[in-house]
Amino acid sequence: MATDPSRDLRTLLASRHQVLVASGRDEQRLLELVRSVASPLGLAIWTWTVSRGLAVAPAKGGPNEATYGMSGTRDIAQAIAFVSDSKRHGVYVFLDAGPLLDDPVAVRRTKELAHDPVPGRTVMLTGLGSAVPDALAPEAALFRPKPPDVTELTALLDRTVAGLTRSGMAIRLTPTARAALLDSLRGLTLVDSERLIIEHTVADGVLSDSDLPAIRAAKAHLLSADSPLDLIPTEVPLNAVGGLDTLKAWLVERGRAFEPAARRFGLPYPRGVLLTGIPGTGKSLAAKGIATAWGMALVALDTGRMHGSFVGESEQRLVSALDAVEAMAPVVLWIDEIEKAFSGPGDADGGASARVLGVLLRWLQERPDGVFVVATSNNVNALPPELTRRGRFDEVFFVDLPGPAERASVLAAQLASRGWDPRAFDLSAVVAVTDGYSGAELESVIVSGLYSAYAAGRNLTTDTLVREAGETVPLSVLRAEEIAAMRAWAKGRAVRA
Repeated sequence: MATDPSRDLRTLLASRHQVLVASGRDEQRLLELVRSVASPLGLAIWTWTVSRGLAVAPAKGGPNEATYGMSGTRDIAQAIAFVSDSKRHGVYVFLDAGPLLDDPVAVRRTKELAHDPVPGRTVMLTGLGSAVPDALAPEAALFRPKPPDVTELTALLDRTVAGLTRSGMAIRLTPTARAALLDSLRGLTLVDSERLIIEHTVADGVLSDSDLPAIRAAKAHLLSADSPLDLIPTEVPLNAVGGLDTLKAWLVERGRAFEPAARRFGLPYPRGVLLTGIPGTGKSLAAKGIATAWGMALVALDTGRMHGSFVGESEQRLVSALDAVEAMAPVVLWIDEIEKAFSGPGDADGGASARVLGVLLRWLQERPDGVFVVATSNNVNALPPELTRRGRFDEVFFVDLPGPAERASVLAAQLASRGWDPRAFDLSAVVAVTDGYSGAELESVIVSGLYSAYAAGRNLTTDTLVREAGETVPLSVLRAEEIAAMRAWAKGRAVRA
């Protein structure tokens, strides 16, 4: 059940925490939340900004006084000292308090303030990330208000639509699309939600079902900024992925579980798949095809940008990225070659990989609805057993080298994607000489054939493709032992895709 941020904040204030670290991007909503909780308690609300210093507005219901500021408090250390020395009751919200962590004096004064409790006084720091910084632990408590709920978003959508209608805009949302739009806005600030609705309406004067993909993509751009997340274009239809018929049928079935009617039917949201197997067999392409087929944004976790040089930095970056992913729901999260980032315990990196793996495992088990994870792996033996355990993913698929029918499908899809009619070729002849070829190697045969034909000034022919295939040494020959080991692992552990 969703938590009530007002109740959570009220509990923290009643617990007499002197210092809170508030995470989140919605500054305006946070201030409104503080006001709604502090005012009934008779607590004044102070705010600090680097441009203005400390300023106070009396609590709601108090004397009708104008907001006033305290001179000499633009320096954050001096502002903390003022709060500590004055011992005035109130909630002191320090907006964008990042400079505090760069100032040893400010950090020390904050700790001293926490060690000298005054009932009714709380300092709240924003802009420090989604966890309590080590410099303030254990003096500070974390406050993570949940994003706007469906009630708030519905009220916002109704107000925004009414305003757009008065401005002459047309609203053509079906009930299903309206529900999907509200889902798509989850995790955004109210300001960002309103801006997206307006931008995608005024562009053509209409807000319709067809605006949903663009709104989801814009949302993903907003939430992936300054994180190890990349928004991936999703223009690959699932049927463009050759072969993998079992996986495709499974995805078509599971995709319907995102429909609002599925909730009334009692269906849970799909959680994700682990695609293991031989390199070059279409696992990454399948991730793009899933997002396209389901009309969702696709974000990739760049594990190379996730790791940091300081103790705890890698875990913090992953936590922040996963927070952003949750806010993007419904979304497809793609973790490519997952074994490279989460390969289990070891001492080479000071235990960072093990700690990062722990963060990921907890999140996979407890992640909210609407986040579908596609993890791919080329080396299943490097994966820790905990990652492949039931419950982390709905299913584990093994993507083997394509058989004859699948090779024909891959060849046809590759030719068609490059403007060539597959019916003009004897694909059975090409299939016959490409036993043991991966999808990537089949693509390479076609690309090499195109280069050869173009350079010679002639059309691409079956003979050209057969010749190019004969000059290629496939991975199944170069790494036969490794592929045999992968197939042995998959027996009884994974479903053949």
